[in-house]
Amino acid sequence: MNDAGPLLRTEALTKSFAGFIAVQNVSLDVKRGTIHALIGPNGAGKTTFFNLLTRFLPATSGHIFYKDQDITNVRAHEVARLGVVRSFQISAVFPHLTVLENVRVALQRFRADSFFFWRSDAVLNEMNERARGILADVGLEGQADLVAAELPYGRKRALELATTLALEPELLLLDEPTSGMAHEDIGRIVDLIRRVARNRTVLMVEHNLSVVADLSHRITVMQRGEILADGSYAEVSKNPAVVEAYMGTVHA
Repeated sequence: MNDAGPLLRTEALTKSFAGFIAVQNVSLDVKRGTIHALIGPNGAGKTTFFNLLTRFLPATSGHIFYKDQDITNVRAHEVARLGVVRSFQISAVFPHLTVLENVRVALQRFRADSFFFWRSDAVLNEMNERARGILADVGLEGQADLVAAELPYGRKRALELATTLALEPELLLLDEPTSGMAHEDIGRIVDLIRRVARNRTVLMVEHNLSVVADLSHRITVMQRGEILADGSYAEVSKNPAVVEAYMGTVHA
């Protein structure tokens, strides 16, 4: 684990909707080179917090700093260009394009003429080597020519991660990366996250606590929009307030 300072930090970040406070005074540090998990019961404010970080939602108050730059009011696409890239809980790929074409679309971001879908095959083929390299990183090199809609669910999630990696994120935000997966797919995705985190920072929302325990250097627990606990898995799993929060969701 890297002992360097935080890559991302928030100060008293708050979001309210017509009087309902979804995120309240959240101050959080995400250190460079770590896998940091954000957990909590349903409705704890985790996804809203992600939406604030990526500027899908404007903050009501507080601040977001990335590499010590205040990005609280930076537009969403500019945040992505700075190196903060997010995957979503629901798989988001182009179903009628091939696996390779999906990654090529993401790679077009780096062309000066960006996103010209009617470009010739010769121009697009320039990206094939890089695209195939990314597919190899996520274990999809053998499925490059398959139409994305033909992939099983777990492989679609791997493809989504491949398109996210094509944007060369320094901070990767993963929203429920193992949601809806069979046990064998969970193992593959856990190995994949560990592999891609070797040279980047990961902040992930995850409900599967065995995945959290396996991957995370640090865990932040949220409840009702606020931070309930923060620390290692051993620390937070023994915290009585955390145990009560999770047991409450079981018996609700």
